[in-house]
Amino acid sequence: MEKTINEYDVVVVGSGTAGQTAAYRLKDKGLKVALVEKSDYPGGTCALSGCQPKKWFYELTETVAKSRHLLEKGIVTPPAVSWSSILVQKNKFTHYIPDNTVEGLMEAGIDFIEGTAHFLNPDELEVEDQRLKSKFFILATGAKPMPLPIKGKEHIITSSDFLNLKDLPKRILFIGGGFISFEFAHFAARLGPQNIQTVIIEVGDRPLGPFDSEMVDLLVKASGDENIQIFTKVQIKSVEKHKGEFIVKTESDDKFETDLVVHGAGRAADIESLNLEAGGVQFSKKGIGVDNHMRTSNPKVFAVGDCASGIQLARVADFEAKVATHNILAQLNDTDKDTIDYKTVPVLLFTYPQYGMVGKTEDLLKEEGVEYQKSFGKNLRWPTYRRVGLDHAAYKILAGPDGQILGAHIISDNASGLVITLKTAMLNGTTADVLYRQSVMTPYPTRESDIIYMLEPLKGKKGV
Repeated sequence: MEKTINEYDVVVVGSGTAGQTAAYRLKDKGLKVALVEKSDYPGGTCALSGCQPKKWFYELTETVAKSRHLLEKGIVTPPAVSWSSILVQKNKFTHYIPDNTVEGLMEAGIDFIEGTAHFLNPDELEVEDQRLKSKFFILATGAKPMPLPIKGKEHIITSSDFLNLKDLPKRILFIGGGFISFEFAHFAARLGPQNIQTVIIEVGDRPLGPFDSEMVDLLVKASGDENIQIFTKVQIKSVEKHKGEFIVKTESDDKFETDLVVHGAGRAADIESLNLEAGGVQFSKKGIGVDNHMRTSNPKVFAVGDCASGIQLARVADFEAKVATHNILAQLNDTDKDTIDYKTVPVLLFTYPQYGMVGKTEDLLKEEGVEYQKSFGKNLRWPTYRRVGLDHAAYKILAGPDGQILGAHIISDNASGLVITLKTAMLNGTTADVLYRQSVMTPYPTRESDIIYMLEPLKGKKGV
């Protein structure tokens, strides 16, 4: 039986934040748009099992952490916490996302097509019983947990599974020392049973590889004070289930006994089913290759979000989608193209304290041989942190000889405000000296008002 052929201006594959951003923007411009989704739960990782759902647990984590830090400083009794109650509230939020996603697309006039898409050739996709021809394609298929070469991997749960647990056991082991493991370990340390034992195992020399090593050491120390143990240079060989517990064995014949093993070793682009070779789209282990216009090796195909070989963050995915849609419209209307620049992407790790960063690490500046000045402080005893009982606040601001900020790293509560202030300065070319003067009249006392103390050592440098 011959398959139905449908023609579009743009076909988007993937219903996450990047895919929806692209589809709605293009439809608003009068284009004929279809969106394809293979999952039974449309909406994407960020909305269903990532950014948004984890915040339900983080907000309580921060509340409990602050309450514990303020014991005998005004808090008499620490809060009693119910993981299952948080789960109920989280599920109330996520429950309607799949249906609302589909309804929103259809109401906007975007064709929603269920099924797995794969390229037949550089100009066509096939989805179940349909062939889709289009002037352009946008791939926004996201990422999935990275495959683990571990015997007994069937005993390991994913981060999505973790956020759907009805309760937490007394012992949890996280594989991988990245975002997921650190954030979830901090959730467990505050929201789990009393005296919970939480372990993070990292195969590399240190956890949180993209972050500044000196600042990571400080966060590791803060984590240790919450009974989160972190082991590095450990290669896991197998996971065995034995009498209601799991035995995690290493290549060096050590073993860890635990009640739960969680995959926190990162995510890989979800692209296997796309048949990219037939579409003339180049890819690697890092994902689909794109230029700074988000265009792939096939000029009709763009890739955005976690399936592209860039930074896996929701707001980055949104921005990439906007760049891709702008460039599709630019080609159709013969107007100027847009480009993307990742130099000032802010990153926030939702541990407690948080670790926020923007720009380059000190390690990278040394590796590149870049001249820089540094302002650094740790275990800050400023009133800001004494008020909330936070012993591990720290900062590092890196600036060039001309006073331009090259990188900023904050360990604090409410770190986002500080990081965004420094990101904006980097975007606008504001020097450390000028930012200091602009920050003097920041509402006081706030975390943001402390930025003048952080910038003080960088004042008066050449060129400012």
